[in-house]
Amino acid sequence: MNHDRYSDAYIGGILNDHKTIAMVGASPNPVRPSYFAMKYLMDKGFRVIPVNPGHAGKELLGQTIYGNLTDIKEPIEIVDIFRNSKAALAITQDAIAMGAKVVWMQIGVRNDEAAALAEKAGLKVVMNRCPKIEYGRLSGEIAWVGVNTRTISNKRPKLARGFQHRLIRRQREPTPAS
Repeated sequence: MNHDRYSDAYIGGILNDHKTIAMVGASPNPVRPSYFAMKYLMDKGFRVIPVNPGHAGKELLGQTIYGNLTDIKEPIEIVDIFRNSKAALAITQDAIAMGAKVVWMQIGVRNDEAAALAEKAGLKVVMNRCPKIEYGRLSGEIAWVGVNTRTISNKRPKLARGFQHRLIRRQREPTPAS
């Protein structure tokens, strides 16, 4: 797979079909991007489990922080990596071992070796993207603040439960040109 560009259908499919996320590198510091991402995704109905060895056993947004990905006993669908690119390989190996479905590397995180390993094991991979931003872009929420979503539509947004929560519309994967 080409990891320089992802279709909206690929990203939207992941966010629609998988709702349990282990966020490796989650920070209890409210000014860190991982804190914002975790809070936003939880507000959108995702179950987000924070992983940070420096804060293991503490709570973050009402969730127990785990010291290691392998310490989590419940099934994880998405492993969101808020660590550097070098750390992504070991985290990906743990994600494969625990049966995750998706390895998602945050903005600025790219490890092609980890991606190849995950894909060989049958996992989907996203690199250099943020699920918070992608959810907001695909649901239309991010357009409320004037950000270009690269999507033009005259369709009214579908609302989820809760106040002003928008859904991501399902899209079809583009078929390869013959």
